[in-house]
Amino acid sequence: VVPIGSADANQMLMLAASLERGSEHPLAAAIARGAEERGLTLSPAQDFEALTGRGIRGRVAGRSVALGNATLMGELGIDATAAAEPAEALRRDGATVMFVAVDGRLAGLVAVADPVKDTTPEAIRQLHAEGIRIVMLTGDHLDLAESVGAALGVDRVLTLAVGFRDRDYDERRFAARPARHIR
Repeated sequence: VVPIGSADANQMLMLAASLERGSEHPLAAAIARGAEERGLTLSPAQDFEALTGRGIRGRVAGRSVALGNATLMGELGIDATAAAEPAEALRRDGATVMFVAVDGRLAGLVAVADPVKDTTPEAIRQLHAEGIRIVMLTGDHLDLAESVGAALGVDRVLTLAVGFRDRDYDERRFAARPARHIR
């Protein structure tokens, strides 16, 4: 939890976790668990709205709350530039970052790390030994995906976060290649 400006970290987390209780997203449970670990009491959310690929918004304890990516913040007219640098640092450390806005103002960031299974590095090493190239396809932010991919020795990282992105992707070259099946 990274508050921005005068935002209170526990209040921001309580609002975000309360709103996330209406979400089916896998990260919602992690945020709620973080609030519970701090002993925070969650409040009911009203007017909950899931915004596919961008985040969620609604009302908690009479306050307007939005939780999501920078695209959502832009759509809501919320300036998130104060959080850009800490968000990138968290992503480089392997965390998924969500921006939190309260009453139309940026309150801060909530970050959730999804630890890599202990067996993954060895599995990738064995696949490489068999001559298999590893491609990681994820819905996470490209910077986060590249950080995890580099740590694991993945050959290529592709992300579908807010549209397909790959720093080295060339659609014409990809389309010209014959399809291959993995055995």
